Amino acid sequence: MPHAITPALMFQGACSDALALYTRVFPDARVEGLQHAGDGTVRGATLHLTPVLSVRVSDSPPVHAFTFTPSTSLFVDCTDAAEFDALYAGLSDGGEILMPPDDYGFSPRFAWLNDRYGVSWQLNVPA
Repeated sequence: MPHAITPALMFQGACSDALALYTRVFPDARVEGLQHAGDGTVRGATLHLTPVLSVRVSDSPPVHAFTFTPSTSLFVDCTDAAEFDALYAGLSDGGEILMPPDDYGFSPRFAWLNDRYGVSWQLNVPA
């Protein structure tokens, strides 16, 4: 049985910038174990988005033909509309809106977006 399963996000040279965005947008976010490679890219770190969700992050040393896809996303249940609005504003800035904020029937307030780094986020205010 595995000890832990942790999501991992691999960037192509934008990991430091993404960490700056996420620690600004998520009030309780923090970064641990940040290691840089000789060229300044991120060799590895752990991003604690909430007390119960940690994500491993890094920059990929080789350039490759793939990146993030919306088929894998981070789903965020917000505590209220104010938190939703703040997260939406920060994460959507420079990103791509897949589903704008609206009542889609399954949630009174929901949005799906890719941030400027290509990471996909589903933001939700539960009913």
